[in-house]
Amino acid sequence: MAKRIIISGGGTGGHIFPAIAIANALKKIDAKTEILFVGAKGKMEMEKVPAAGYSIIGLDIQGLQRSSITKNLLLPFKIIKSVMTSLKIIKNFKPDAVVGVGGYASGPLLFAASLKNIPYLIQEQNSYAGMTNKYLAKKAKKVCVAFDNMANFFPADKIVKTGNPVRRESVNIEGKLDEAAAFFELETSKKTILVIGGSLGAGTLNTSMMAGLTQLQEAGIQVIWQTGKYYYKGVIEKFGNQPKDLGIRIFEFLNRMDLAYAMADVIISRAGAGTISELCLIKKPVLLVPSPNVVDDHQTKNAHALINKEAAILISDKHAESELIDQTLKLLANEEQMKLISERIGALGLPNADEQIADEILKIAI
Repeated sequence: MAKRIIISGGGTGGHIFPAIAIANALKKIDAKTEILFVGAKGKMEMEKVPAAGYSIIGLDIQGLQRSSITKNLLLPFKIIKSVMTSLKIIKNFKPDAVVGVGGYASGPLLFAASLKNIPYLIQEQNSYAGMTNKYLAKKAKKVCVAFDNMANFFPADKIVKTGNPVRRESVNIEGKLDEAAAFFELETSKKTILVIGGSLGAGTLNTSMMAGLTQLQEAGIQVIWQTGKYYYKGVIEKFGNQPKDLGIRIFEFLNRMDLAYAMADVIISRAGAGTISELCLIKKPVLLVPSPNVVDDHQTKNAHALINKEAAILISDKHAESELIDQTLKLLANEEQMKLISERIGALGLPNADEQIADEILKIAI
């Protein structure tokens, strides 16, 4: 008999794309599996999940606003309302299991599942678990993780190291260099750096690139630069559409990440858990600039999981504008170091996370 599964969470692409990958893996195992997503109203999952072919219900929920006490006044009421809505969703959908991938909607839905004795699984993406997942793990059947030493946060007997699910189409780069060069109108004979700061963008990466763009041009380095939604207009206003002979390609969003990864010799990136999982499969040298603006400083902790194994170079956010371009050029000039970092980061890749998590979900399903 086909199973009925609820997948909850979202808020950012780092949560949504892995959730969709898990859903696709469940469907691959049994096409009759019925899947319902639960997300947060107004967040990008309300658009991305239906586009992937799945139904979604939105909860009226928000995260804790550390910058404004007044914005948190309604939070307790929204949590209670979201738990009540989640109980109704569970009653109507009658799931065999529930999955939480992180994000605002995961907490109320998993808590409601615990009240109804519905088995649930937590997919913890980061190397440092947040307060909500640590609390919810007490009644979880399984906790799927991507990093070592997670017994510091969860019961050891519940932990399964699966890695984070990634968009398979994004990491399929084998044999695509010529296609990538044609797509971006760049030269394979020149070194290329790829700059990615997430779908919304990263201000520090963008200011660092603006400060060092002339330096990169003078060194003959090609650039594929994803500015993100918030910063694209400002970057274009400053630089315009760069002449093609300068080898600079500026994008708000990269729809062909596989070709961007294929073209890159070195990658500059934030340190979100999902991005790190992709980078481990890409197997190219990386400079990580963790965002300081995330809960519990997750990105710095994620980055150190690679830095401790000499599988990436760390640049702090506050020093990026003065150091990032110099360090990038230094790395590009050191073929031996590039090769070593590529080998070390590649050794950390876990390519079948979506399938493994899907298997664990079906094991706990009633």
